[in-house]
Amino acid sequence: MSYQNWSEKLLKIMMNADRVGAVALIDEVLTSGIGSRQIITDILDPAIVQLGRMWEQESMSLSQNFVASKIAEDILLRCIPDKSEHTHSKGAVVIGNIEDDFHSLGRKAVGLFLTAAGWDVHDLGNDVPAEELLEKAIEVNACVIGASAMMQTTALNIRKVRHLIDERGLTDRIKLAVGGAVFNWRPDLVAEVGGDGTAHNAVSADELFTRLESEVRREVKP
Repeated sequence: MSYQNWSEKLLKIMMNADRVGAVALIDEVLTSGIGSRQIITDILDPAIVQLGRMWEQESMSLSQNFVASKIAEDILLRCIPDKSEHTHSKGAVVIGNIEDDFHSLGRKAVGLFLTAAGWDVHDLGNDVPAEELLEKAIEVNACVIGASAMMQTTALNIRKVRHLIDERGLTDRIKLAVGGAVFNWRPDLVAEVGGDGTAHNAVSADELFTRLESEVRREVKP
């Protein structure tokens, strides 16, 4: 069975709110020899993107969205890398869904992967004002703020984070990572909201945050 077929099968299970069926499916996929990373990038992630489209088109209920998110979390926790291999922190980062955005699945996935990769993650949750994201970043000396949004209407609120970073003269010290389904559909939106970069999925988040952290180190002179 192809990755696409597995993903379509998983999406159907998620829409039917079948958590037991999802566990059985992932067991079957693992038994077939497909690795955890491929499950996340090639099977789970396309299903999550499709769920985002369905939510934006109002073709799924709130209860379906909630259970589908729980199923996705179950799979992520099953497949997430082990943090024990990291002996030191890569640094502090702050993440949160921007003000008026409550779609937490993508943010939680990013947080799990960043933590597993060795970052000290401060997750502020949903509906976080720009001021709170920046103040927390200053408090914990974070090099990156990760702001998440699923839809364009809420993604535009991220522009205030960019404005505050620049206004406070912190452009070289704090980078702005943006993420969420809408940035995959509209890559040009990254620049529109003032983002310094985005990751296509949670697996790519560590690479993005590492790049942004290295840019901070280059730009900040002792």
